[in-house]
Amino acid sequence: MSQEIPDELPADQQAMLEAANATLLPLARLAVARGVHFGVIEERLKQAFVQAAREANPGTQPHRQVSRVSATTGINRREVTRLIHGHLQQARPRRPVAAEIYLHWQIDPDYRDSQGQPATLPRQGAKPSFETLAREITSDVHPRSLLDDMVRLGYCRLVDDGARVAFERDGAVPANDLPRLIRVLGDNVGAHFMAAVENALRDDKPFFERALVAHEVPQSAVPEVKRLVSEHWAEFRGRVVPALERLIEEGADSDEPRRRLLLGIYHHDATETPPPAPATMPSEPPADPSAPAR
Repeated sequence: MSQEIPDELPADQQAMLEAANATLLPLARLAVARGVHFGVIEERLKQAFVQAAREANPGTQPHRQVSRVSATTGINRREVTRLIHGHLQQARPRRPVAAEIYLHWQIDPDYRDSQGQPATLPRQGAKPSFETLAREITSDVHPRSLLDDMVRLGYCRLVDDGARVAFERDGAVPANDLPRLIRVLGDNVGAHFMAAVENALRDDKPFFERALVAHEVPQSAVPEVKRLVSEHWAEFRGRVVPALERLIEEGADSDEPRRRLLLGIYHHDATETPPPAPATMPSEPPADPSAPAR
């Protein structure tokens, strides 16, 4: 259930929403690009809220936990109960519809050719066609919309001037080991985000976090900046890695707790957004010459 955002919010909550906008849009772009639907992300977000609320209230008695989490997060009690007690046995999220169609195309004999391979199908018409294939998986979304999404994701392509749909054999195997790259992305962005959040919430600012922001940089100068960043990263890594190896070896026999360190550097550039034009006062209408002077 959606909640209306009040017109007036405390400054810290307003800043929180602005930060959410900045962080959620890249996540949404990644999800859309890889065909992950909103409902799957929404479930993960609910789980994260429940976990954060439980961590924020560690001394809560078990019989009061659901009420406390519900009050802290705004998620209703029934959902909180499901998320807490069903966490260990949660159902595997449903595969996105495009992936379901892609799989069905491979295993249903009606949609395979004489060699047992996924057949090239007419876009529309009687079975076997892409239209009937799509409708066997869902009737909630029009086959044309599903086709557009599958072409975008690389599961299939249009042939014969768009009259037929050809199966893409490599559609489920992303190039350059994309799953691994996305897992690295999660580790890197997650660690940076956690450091930034801890620094924002704690007075002692436990993590080193610095950034430079430059405006009005000519586009032709960006490659030079990237070269400088790469050089300094190589220098940084060359100094830090031997130091880490030495420190790990020196502490190998100690009984103190162990920490996982993640150190990084990044660069990002985007088109400069011009500031909004200053507001102008509306000009006064010309004076009525017949009106008496004031």
